[in-house]
Amino acid sequence: MKRNTMSEPIMPPVDELKRRPFSFYPPILNVEHNEWILREATWSEMVVVNTKADLVVAVPRRYFGQVSQIEEPVMIVGLSRELEYKTGSVWPTERKVLAMPGKVFPMGRRAGETGLEPKAPGRFKSIGGFGDSGTDTRISRMILAVFGGIAVVGLLIWALVEFTPDAKPTFVAKDQGYLELTRDDDYHAIVRKLGKPSLDRYKAGDGEIQYRALTYKDRGYVIILMGTSRDSVRYIGALSYTSDKKRDWQPLHYVEFARGATTASLLRTLPRF
Repeated sequence: MKRNTMSEPIMPPVDELKRRPFSFYPPILNVEHNEWILREATWSEMVVVNTKADLVVAVPRRYFGQVSQIEEPVMIVGLSRELEYKTGSVWPTERKVLAMPGKVFPMGRRAGETGLEPKAPGRFKSIGGFGDSGTDTRISRMILAVFGGIAVVGLLIWALVEFTPDAKPTFVAKDQGYLELTRDDDYHAIVRKLGKPSLDRYKAGDGEIQYRALTYKDRGYVIILMGTSRDSVRYIGALSYTSDKKRDWQPLHYVEFARGATTASLLRTLPRF
């Protein structure tokens, strides 16, 4: 009958270990003092007690190796595996193996070509003192977002003023004598209140409508009259008179009719003449 060729764990001399202290090699990790005394031996484990710490550990027999022949200064008991103490027991140590990076091949460089220098920060980052770190990047993005929002709001305000006639700032003439005029004032009433105009022009409108413009250059406005004939025209409002084309011919004053109607829209659409 053939013998079992499988190797069996070496059984340490139990009687000798009970009578004297010994040390494990390699030492059990997480235990500061490496000096032990055997308390009990069973068929599957060896129960050992630490001589300095109040610590009792059961070490499986399969981890025991050879015992040193030299007992000075202390007997050495070899361990077949490196063990560590945790959660009240000993366990084989599992060391993580870190993979080494592969061989790095340097990139070829042409003759006379210098190495790549670190990229300098952009002009905005240099002025603001920002680097290329993640924190600086977030700060710079936040600043750009704030300035972008301000620019958008300014653009919206400009568009509102530019394309909405009612929202445009009203031009203020040199005097506001036109505020004394009413819808019943004809040419003679206006001359009595404001004086003789610098220019006096007529314009024929749609149908039988007639317009008359009395320009007061020194006052900075034009008085507009409207009617079905030249003799019946009456005051309907005042327009600005200035060298600034954007402010010229803009409504300064208008009159109200019955039921809340006004001449404001008529003055805005009135062609220059």
